[in-house]
Amino acid sequence: MKTKKTNDLIEVFAGTFLEAAMVKSLLQDAAIAVFLKDEHMGTIAPWHVSAGGAAAVKLIINSDDYEKAKLIIEKYEQSKQ
Repeated sequence: MKTKKTNDLIEVFAGTFLEAAMVKSLLQDAAIAVFLKDEHMGTIAPWHVSAGGAAAVKLIINSDDYEKAKLIIEKYEQSKQ
């Protein structure tokens, strides 16, 4: 019997290093484990990890936390406007 695989890692946010660090902090405050992907290359040479260098730093979380993280990120995006 196969069990459904959980604990997949997914990308939930992409932006500049500063934006990613802010959202990472918000997610950590909500007890969501998160890590930065392309943190260094996205800062030094963003065009190597992202087309045109836009949204070069990504946030990766466990798929089980997606719904909770989605709400936090939506609230962050709304606060920017």
